Amino acid sequence: MYVRDIVPERDVLEKTRLDPITYRDAMSRMSSHVQLITAADGKERRGVTVTASCSVSDDPPTVLACLNAANRRNDIFSRGGSFALNLLGAQHHALAHAFSGRDQLDMERRFALGRWTQRTTGAPILVEAIAAFDCRLIEVKEVATHLILIGEVVDVQLGPKQPPLIYVDRGYHTL
Repeated sequence: MYVRDIVPERDVLEKTRLDPITYRDAMSRMSSHVQLITAADGKERRGVTVTASCSVSDDPPTVLACLNAANRRNDIFSRGGSFALNLLGAQHHALAHAFSGRDQLDMERRFALGRWTQRTTGAPILVEAIAAFDCRLIEVKEVATHLILIGEVVDVQLGPKQPPLIYVDRGYHTL
């Protein structure tokens, strides 16, 4: 069926209210690789633990990541013009927890828990990441409660092959 073939009564969808708790319970069963998304703007740095990211294309290399739009401090990801996706390994459980914000650590204390470098864009790259994608921001979309950052990968850092840190059933696990 083509878009133009959609029946008129279905052109306008009613907004159904799925129970948010049921939705979150179902999503908790979706396993995801844990990453730190990081950005810098001048001397200001920010990092957030995320699981909603994926490859968009390999030509040109492009990724996307989703962040909570309600947190005003996340505007650095738009302002800075770049970001890095740092893929975490099994040994990074404490780092993932710290950057999740659950411990209320300020950014300086969070970043003090790891060793950081920079590649092409200046976004913070975790030295011990199993892989890191250094991205030039090409688009930001706001959808519902989240920002979708789309970035062209301009550099990659490959770390040692290690088991990944996975988030599923509201907890960290490894393969």
